[in-house]
Amino acid sequence: MRHFSREAQKITMEINTRYHEPDEMAELFSKLIGKSVPEGFGLFPPFYTDFGKNITVGKNVFINSDCKFQDQGGIFIDDGALIGHGVVLATLNHDLEPSKRPMLHPAPIHIGKNVWIGANATILPGVTIGDNAVVAAGAVVNHNVPANVVVGGVPAKIIKEV
Repeated sequence: MRHFSREAQKITMEINTRYHEPDEMAELFSKLIGKSVPEGFGLFPPFYTDFGKNITVGKNVFINSDCKFQDQGGIFIDDGALIGHGVVLATLNHDLEPSKRPMLHPAPIHIGKNVWIGANATILPGVTIGDNAVVAAGAVVNHNVPANVVVGGVPAKIIKEV
């Protein structure tokens, strides 16, 4: 785990400290996640992750600047998803029992096709966001989101259907 975390630090430092053409950015992100990114991938740095190897992205995924992915529990982003500025995807929780607090509880995040996550939203461990859903800016999503809805607030609740 430490080896891949250090590798992720090195690659994200490279991503974040100089300009890269889109094909070079896709190559760096592929190196970070350990698999080729599909066509249409886009990333505006800076970007941060603690591990990297547990991120999977589909075709035509765009990740805007200042996103933070805690991916040790697994992050799956389907085709056409748009991730806004400053989004946090957190796949780890600590135990609530104080004596067990150092224990980590991983749970994957799955972002469906054509999902739009607004700026500064936070998606918590174990959440699945259904296809075509929209997560409003600043929302904190702690439960699964059905397809074709807009959610917002803290905690996020359904606002309307798409």
